[in-house]
Amino acid sequence: MANNDISISIEDGTGFTGLIGPNGSGKSTLFKSINGFNRIDEGEILFKGKPISKMATYNVCRLGIACTFQHSQMFRTLSLEESVLMGAYCRNNRKKDGLRAAREKINFVGLSGREDVLISKLDMLERKKAEFAAALSTEPELLLLDELFAGLLPTELSEMIDIVRQANKKYNVAFFIVEHVLRVIMSICENVHVLENGKLIASGKPEEITKNEDVIRAYLGRDYVAAGS
Repeated sequence: MANNDISISIEDGTGFTGLIGPNGSGKSTLFKSINGFNRIDEGEILFKGKPISKMATYNVCRLGIACTFQHSQMFRTLSLEESVLMGAYCRNNRKKDGLRAAREKINFVGLSGREDVLISKLDMLERKKAEFAAALSTEPELLLLDELFAGLLPTELSEMIDIVRQANKKYNVAFFIVEHVLRVIMSICENVHVLENGKLIASGKPEEITKNEDVIRAYLGRDYVAAGS
């Protein structure tokens, strides 16, 4: 789904910004445009006042934007430590420095002792943590999370939310979150934007979004509102 005439700003000091909408509304397309995987035909994307629309993805990352993917892009034949180390090389030229940074992020997400385990052998929660640790190891200022919380059990979801909140405080990372798990969006995001058919139809605080008639029609549905969620 192409994006059309979208204007979104994430101000300095904003911890969590949400992006929601029906499947096919253009959320992942927007993320891919921000991090350089997609090329936009018109308009501009700015980060810290600098145009990034034509930057290669690795330069976008070095500038301070990292991402996790809707479908994991981690190499299944690499170990957890090797996978996170790949991200750490963004800021560390020497292996020993990269390893120190990678191990610190692995410990942060609660996977110490699993460093030598192959990505393919990790369970779903561990893979989510691994991908998050790899993204954190690039030392981002803005981290795009594309459905990081999808598929988790309620207790796992609570654990992952807590890890993300701690990362915001410990590493001063701002988060832009695409998510269908509304518990995440409504509980941690200061601002929420809503897409439909590639267009921005609403922006506001979570409590405002849940009362917006366009959002109810396009995405939330009357059942969600009636349940008082």
